[in-house]
Amino acid sequence: MAQKTILIVGAGPVGLTLAWRLVEAGLDVKVFEADAEISDQLRASTFHPPTLDMLAPAGITQKLIDKGRITPTWQIRMQSTGEKAEFDLAVLKDDTDHPYRLQCRQAELSRAVYALLPEGTVQFGAEVTEVSQDASGVRLVANGEEHRGWAIVGCDGARSLVRKAVGAEFEGTTYPESTILVTTHFPFEEHLEGLSGVNYIWKPGGTYSLLRLPDLWRVSLHPQEGQDVEDALSDASIRAQTRAVVPEAGDIDIEEKRVYRVHRRVASTYRKGMMFLCGDAAHLNSPKGGMGLNGGVHDAFNLAEKLAAVAAGESDALLDLYEAQRRPIARDDILAQADENRRRMNTTDPEERLNHLRRLQGISADPAKAREFLLRSSMISGLRRMAELA
Repeated sequence: MAQKTILIVGAGPVGLTLAWRLVEAGLDVKVFEADAEISDQLRASTFHPPTLDMLAPAGITQKLIDKGRITPTWQIRMQSTGEKAEFDLAVLKDDTDHPYRLQCRQAELSRAVYALLPEGTVQFGAEVTEVSQDASGVRLVANGEEHRGWAIVGCDGARSLVRKAVGAEFEGTTYPESTILVTTHFPFEEHLEGLSGVNYIWKPGGTYSLLRLPDLWRVSLHPQEGQDVEDALSDASIRAQTRAVVPEAGDIDIEEKRVYRVHRRVASTYRKGMMFLCGDAAHLNSPKGGMGLNGGVHDAFNLAEKLAAVAAGESDALLDLYEAQRRPIARDDILAQADENRRRMNTTDPEERLNHLRRLQGISADPAKAREFLLRSSMISGLRRMAELA
């Protein structure tokens, strides 16, 4: 199928996953990445059960497990009292082969998938400056050189050049708060009793989260009221916020840190002709719940299957099904669930927080209710609903 060359813009985990799936199907693929190498930047780290199921047959899940940390439970808790609602993913044992979250840097997925691609599939240091299509196919220009193909897929993130070429609006909003993401070796588990591997915590007047990787903790903080972002990102401010949580912390080591804004957006369309959007180019959401990376991987599996089928002779109408299946899930499941998670954690009223906690404790204590809740939060329900959409 050499004549069916697919050009992918962006070699993040979603672009590389898509490339791997297409190569496995026998298509010719070229990936263009502006960075000089796979980025190890501090980004997503949560892999949900169905994503692990999808990646398992190729041995990728085992590679992630080897580099990551299995997290069978996650919790929401009160800092002041230590009360918590803890959810055990073991109730999903009949719904998935991987009834747990896996905490692992997204770069490990990128590396595992990249190792499965033929040499030369990915061009690093290749900045794409133009994309277009006409009656003869699609074209892009990278580093001044023109490339032509059968389809272009934009896996090029929030500022997607391909999304602009498609003419899609990025509908939604940007949340007012910024998030400070930090990694540290400080042993929170020795100071906060009963932590899970993933913890969303209410503190007086605010919230923070603690996610445990094999060798360190990821801490999500927010600027305090009236504090500018530059000050909030300073080592002194990060350490002061940590001491407010754990007075014994002292001056924690800070391995990495970065600040980002949180968006709730979905592209108005995922396709124009033979130009497609995938991952963050198609949807952005709050990171609370860890749905962004996983949703992008699910996009890649869905789109690769359809492109391969059409390349093999099935009707082009099958390509319309990609948007029909994936966009409603992004809008109604991924974005809605992430937004609900954010709203719940951003509650500052003590009584309202307690009401949330009691409701969640009631759900976690009832196996049937816990299963239904975790089917949604683990993205299994969304994938099942996707299969019903036409």
